[in-house]
Amino acid sequence: MIVAAKCTSKSSTEIADNTQVPAASAKAGSSDSKFPKASLWSTFFTSGFSVGETYSESSSSEKKTVHSRNSWWAAAVRKVVSGGSMRRFQERVLGSVRTDVSSSDGDIWLLGVCHKISPHEATGDVDTRNVFAAFEQDFSSKILITYRKGFDAIEDSKYTSDVNWGCMLRSSQMLVAQALLFHKLGRSWRKTIDKPVDKDYIEILQLFGDSEAAAFSIHNLLQAGKGYGLAVGSWVGPYAMCRTWEVLARNPREKNDQGEPPLPMAIYVVSGDEDGERGGAPVVCIEDASKRCSEFSRGLVSWTPLLLLVPLVLGLDKVNLRYIPLLQSTFKFPQSLGILGGKPGASTYIIGVQNDKAFYLDPHDVKPVVNITGDTQEPNTASYHCNISRHMPLDSIDPSLAIGFYCRDKDDFDDFCSQASKLAEESNGAPLFTVAQSRSLPMQVTSNSVSSDNTRFEEDDSLGMNLVNDAGTNEDDWQFL
Repeated sequence: MIVAAKCTSKSSTEIADNTQVPAASAKAGSSDSKFPKASLWSTFFTSGFSVGETYSESSSSEKKTVHSRNSWWAAAVRKVVSGGSMRRFQERVLGSVRTDVSSSDGDIWLLGVCHKISPHEATGDVDTRNVFAAFEQDFSSKILITYRKGFDAIEDSKYTSDVNWGCMLRSSQMLVAQALLFHKLGRSWRKTIDKPVDKDYIEILQLFGDSEAAAFSIHNLLQAGKGYGLAVGSWVGPYAMCRTWEVLARNPREKNDQGEPPLPMAIYVVSGDEDGERGGAPVVCIEDASKRCSEFSRGLVSWTPLLLLVPLVLGLDKVNLRYIPLLQSTFKFPQSLGILGGKPGASTYIIGVQNDKAFYLDPHDVKPVVNITGDTQEPNTASYHCNISRHMPLDSIDPSLAIGFYCRDKDDFDDFCSQASKLAEESNGAPLFTVAQSRSLPMQVTSNSVSSDNTRFEEDDSLGMNLVNDAGTNEDDWQFL
């Protein structure tokens, strides 16, 4: 049995002073509006801090009144939290924090890379020390983005923390951050302590700072996602999150020294069939992908790097077990960016699998805002990484999720289409998603028939700026598989 080292990040017992009770979900009745018992407990703990800690904008007399009335309650809550009960409470939502990695459970697939933990067939031995060290270094090199406290208030609200409501936004930030790492530094990049910090790495972290000046901050995500129901203090689902990134990527931003926009890749959100009918697996349309690339480059090149986001609903209260092997297989794709998923009301970023285990990065730890600049020789980036390899059962995740893929170029996209088509063929009629050349061709593209001719494409109204459909229905409903 192999046990991971202690996490370098701080405990989640660092609860923000300005935490507020999350507002009601924007779309009642949807799969993203589930509030389990854990959410009620979350409100309970949050309220304890809200009554004991007032906003900086409050008058001194108001502070005195609230303090005298509720100081005993705030002290009681602090005692519970300082004793480590908050982490135990969070474990009731996500399950117990498990960090053991056993060689008997098979190899680990981490975003397209296989770490061969299994014993060798010939000798029955496995060099656990070296293999686990490689896995741990790979895992800890992934960017972790968590709850933050102490940032500038979001728009005209009083929220200076996203504790208890921003986990889906943070999970999505992690997925996009990995796409940028793969784009700029390659999949083999590892964070080291004995070498100078990569400039590109620092620039990526700066994009996810907690202020309006940072292109992909929680402030700007909320602004871009208003048309999909994103609001300060409210939870949000995977579909709305994917569409929000699509909108945010279109916003004009200053380019970097290399002339690249903050997100140097096109985004393609794959959802629904060509007629928008309810039901059925989403279709990766090759011509649509080509069109996204052409629009991103303003027609200058025929293909660009591409970020694919596939929001899905794979069951009612839990994931249909027929989809578990397919979800596991997506982590074997070289283009894998993992899954936005977790438990209802507690999103995580799943980056790997080992048999039935899902390894994830947890955004629920609370950390103070960090200002990452390129001015200092060795900026402190410790809060953006963690080497504790948490995992939970893959079949316990919420059925509402989104899968991400990054394709560097046309050849990479063709390989993705080939692997995705092969996976669909092996799905016994229940694929996660399918691949087709054109929207006018409902037939699935097989693994050996991916065309390299993507020069022609049909008009696609899905790129319009109508953010909410005419019927006002929840988009997740018609993606149910």
